[in-house]
Amino acid sequence: MLAMSYRGPQRVRIDHKPVPEILHPQDAIVRVTRSCICGSDLHLYNGSVPDTRVGMTFGHEVTGVVAQIGPEVQKLKVGDHVLVPFNIACGKCVFCQQELYGNCHESNPQATAVGGIFGYSHTAGGYDGGQAEYMRVPYADVSPTVIPPGMDPDDAVMLTDVVPTGYQAAEMGGIQPGDTVAVFGAGPVGIMAARCAWLFGAGRVIIIDHLDYRLEFAANYAPCEAYNFKSLGDPVLFMKKTTDWMGADVCIDAVGAEAYGSPFHTLLGRGLKVVGGAATALHWAINSVKKGGVVSIVGVYGPIQTLVPIGNVLNKGLTIRANQAAVKRLLPRLIEHVQNGILDPKALITHRIPLEYVSDAYRLFSAKLDNCIKPVLIPPSVRS
Repeated sequence: MLAMSYRGPQRVRIDHKPVPEILHPQDAIVRVTRSCICGSDLHLYNGSVPDTRVGMTFGHEVTGVVAQIGPEVQKLKVGDHVLVPFNIACGKCVFCQQELYGNCHESNPQATAVGGIFGYSHTAGGYDGGQAEYMRVPYADVSPTVIPPGMDPDDAVMLTDVVPTGYQAAEMGGIQPGDTVAVFGAGPVGIMAARCAWLFGAGRVIIIDHLDYRLEFAANYAPCEAYNFKSLGDPVLFMKKTTDWMGADVCIDAVGAEAYGSPFHTLLGRGLKVVGGAATALHWAINSVKKGGVVSIVGVYGPIQTLVPIGNVLNKGLTIRANQAAVKRLLPRLIEHVQNGILDPKALITHRIPLEYVSDAYRLFSAKLDNCIKPVLIPPSVRS
């Protein structure tokens, strides 16, 4: 089969790999119909996540048709068109029982924090992802969900990560009616977080980024106030001024390790890679939120230490909430929101690119070319 293959920082290519096989009675093999490139894939692509091994296939946002099932799979059948959440969850461990599917204790036994994630380095279990023609899906009775009749596959693939991550970012903020919510990062997740903030009763939503085309998109899609931090001078000072010197009620870090805006953090986190990413957006969020406010973190950082102004967190009495989205928990409500027209996930997709051109797709998305918001890879079998 054709599959994306990681060759080192900023080097990926299309390659031929064996079609995955059933390795456990609860496995399924899925023939991929859609696979996105995520902003967090760029952390892998740029070498920011340890133990990203040469030859690995990325891709944790996938839809596909069930091609084969293990003997213990009961909820799926061959031919089902499913969306596959990025969490690999056993459904039975103490954390899955609490619906913390991103923290499954069984799918990533080498880690004490994150559970298994498709295509996300050996720190997340070493599972190959879905930027390929086929993908092995463990615990197939747990998270994979049959796409509802009539749902556009482009909407479905966005329900595997972008929509639930953006929604949970807003949910973790504990937004109260009338709150001012500031989102740092106008990538797909940040835009979705801004959109979902309104669903929780926000009275004002602000998004901050450095790319005008993304800000224009966010202002139209969310809709929200959109500001380029290059024109603000100090984004923290701006947030203070625009909130009557109180600060936002909730700040969301939707950037993570690849943040721009601080030469110091860029050097340490993106250049020398001595810390787990450039934590610029996290600093801005902590310093922009009001005393007693909430900082919600969905931006991905490497597992090594990251520079965080913890003294400010203490002295301001902040609540910090963070996690990988528990997709399975959120899917029923989000499917309803899509079916009822409350959310339009596929509108975020700007580029549909043949799988064979995966290296070009990564370059386009990483370099922010052609006004790219969200690229989706389409395998040859879907186009034939």
